[in-house]
Amino acid sequence: MAKTAPFETHHRRYDGWFERHREAYESELLAVRTLLPRHGRGLAIGVGTGRFAAPLGVEIGVDPVREMLDYARKRGITAVRAVAEALPFRDGGFDYILSVTTLCFVDDAAAMFAEAYRVLRPGGTVVVGLIDRDSRFGADYLAHQAESLFYRAATFYSAAEVERLLGEAGFAEPDWVQTLYRPLRESDAIESPQPGHGRGGFVVVRARRSGNRRESGSGTAMPALPPDEKG
Repeated sequence: MAKTAPFETHHRRYDGWFERHREAYESELLAVRTLLPRHGRGLAIGVGTGRFAAPLGVEIGVDPVREMLDYARKRGITAVRAVAEALPFRDGGFDYILSVTTLCFVDDAAAMFAEAYRVLRPGGTVVVGLIDRDSRFGADYLAHQAESLFYRAATFYSAAEVERLLGEAGFAEPDWVQTLYRPLRESDAIESPQPGHGRGGFVVVRARRSGNRRESGSGTAMPALPPDEKG
């Protein structure tokens, strides 16, 4: 899986991003925490090095990259090597799912959401964090995508596209928050999350597993990652 290669080789640089860009990272954590359930059994899809799952109390995580999982385990995560479109868990086994900046690396986004739906209990929630392609922040990422070690092969999505994918997978009642209003290189303070989407570059959506599900495809997944620095 070619998209995993940078994470296998440059895992130290990946994990170091969170220290180099502490203000942006803390802003993202605040936004995710706003919508993440406080209780229940959670699963992090694309857990990466555990930088989100660990401080947010998500105990179980999956990722296809062994080197990333080693970090997650050291941060107290029960880490499982697996892809987002083929989760090795029983139906209805989780109360909520967290996935932060993973969607842009999966081969089949519909299959990822179908698997999330399957392993959630009825009424469970999925919380997804991503870079909104249609934001100023997202436009900056697209402009520098060819220069990025990690994002070179990424597929960015807009908030509207993610909401459509969630609905097609059987999720309802989407609720959005946003943060990061300037390009990453200009971020020098922790920003509070605001409702909705359209202005912030990093957006988070929470949706509930409803009883209505449409058929989705299947495929193989790629790893999670935070926004990468340019150059």
